[in-house]
Amino acid sequence: MNSSLLSLLVLAGIAIFLILRLRSVLGTRDGFEKPQARTTPERSGPRRDFEVIEGGPDDDIIDHVETDSDAAKALAAMKMAEPGFNVREFLQGARGAYEMILMAFENGDVNTLRDFLAPDVLETFETVIDQRADQGLRIEAEFVGIRELALQNASFDRETGEAEITVRFVGELTSVVRNSDDEIIEGSASEIKRQRDIWTFARTMGQDNPNWLLVATDV
Repeated sequence: MNSSLLSLLVLAGIAIFLILRLRSVLGTRDGFEKPQARTTPERSGPRRDFEVIEGGPDDDIIDHVETDSDAAKALAAMKMAEPGFNVREFLQGARGAYEMILMAFENGDVNTLRDFLAPDVLETFETVIDQRADQGLRIEAEFVGIRELALQNASFDRETGEAEITVRFVGELTSVVRNSDDEIIEGSASEIKRQRDIWTFARTMGQDNPNWLLVATDV
């Protein structure tokens, strides 16, 4: 066997070895194979018509007001002025404030009211409390709960940082009015009544003081 034939056989052997080696690593494909489609895990819960991305819809806002409404834009501006602000947490605080203010008013507790009311609102509440005292009237009230709570409106002044949020409440309570002789002249301790209020809270965003004050009331 001449040297050229021997060299050819050696090269062929090397080629066969490399082919077998590649097949063991890459596998084989028979005919045309479609590329495998990427799968994504199924999402639980209802499907939304949008994806929440940076600069996109904020569920914390649109869960409470209409998308692109003036109120939604005001709430978004509040978040820009104070990144830690959260609408859901605000409403939870408003729920607690409503009960505390309402019961303090019914019980004539002016000291408690001072921490939650703007000066002009406090003056109005004090006037009613003083009138009751002058007439010898006393109120016994018990808070049952809040049946409805909804964010009704919001506004924000970018120049001053002043934010206002209006909330609609429907509270349930029992209330009895007694005269100076301790006689019941109005209400019933066993009858639950509903009280509807529309309250507006205000605060300057970005300040260290986290407290919102009641600045207006309506029904």
